[in-house]
Amino acid sequence: MNLALIFDMDGVLIDNTPAQARAFQLLFRDLGLTTNARQLLKRLNGMPATTILKTVFRHPVPEKQLKEYAAQREFLYRTLYWDKRRAMPGLTAFLEAARAAGFKIGLGTGSPPETIAYIIDHLDLRRHFDVVIGKEDVDRGKPHADTFSVVASKLSVAPEHCIVFEDAVLGEQAAYKAGMRVVAVASSLPAKAFQAPLTVIKDFTNFQPQQLLELLAEQPRAPKPDKQRAQRQYMHLE
Repeated sequence: MNLALIFDMDGVLIDNTPAQARAFQLLFRDLGLTTNARQLLKRLNGMPATTILKTVFRHPVPEKQLKEYAAQREFLYRTLYWDKRRAMPGLTAFLEAARAAGFKIGLGTGSPPETIAYIIDHLDLRRHFDVVIGKEDVDRGKPHADTFSVVASKLSVAPEHCIVFEDAVLGEQAAYKAGMRVVAVASSLPAKAFQAPLTVIKDFTNFQPQQLLELLAEQPRAPKPDKQRAQRQYMHLE
């Protein structure tokens, strides 16, 4: 049986959510907004920055302007995180063990190519992935299923044989919409925030790929998405 592991990037390969939140908060301060970035990311983390930014304005903002704000936030994030880029503890050893065990490995993120390169090439992680899918490769980002579905298709692995590693509520829902099961990475959220993961890990220390086979047997089918978490009203979007 072909089995695949699909990884989100932010909060999974790296523990960067605090830097992401700080960058958003600095942007909001510059724009005169009082939105709490940490609370915002608890709900919307995993989505493209332009989509997240739509939720903080009470009036419509042109897409071009949102892209400019997102670029400003990206500059702030890279400046804050430049010297802090580190792989999640235990990640490299886990990826090497997964490859040795015969798993196919993919990356599915809402980030654009330059942001993906900023992380995985700097950390020499690209060599571990058979497929890398980002924002430019899908029509609809998370919480839609497209990101993970495209990764599975490129890996030639059926969704029911894919395990997604996610740190965000909306990412977990995207995986369930794709018919996949999830290992939750509680790098920024408590375990109770997730719906029905196979297991919850803080990082990859002392976690072995072989454990996944036992976990799959305990949860033979992917959970159905939770309507409250998955519906777009949850994000206060149209």
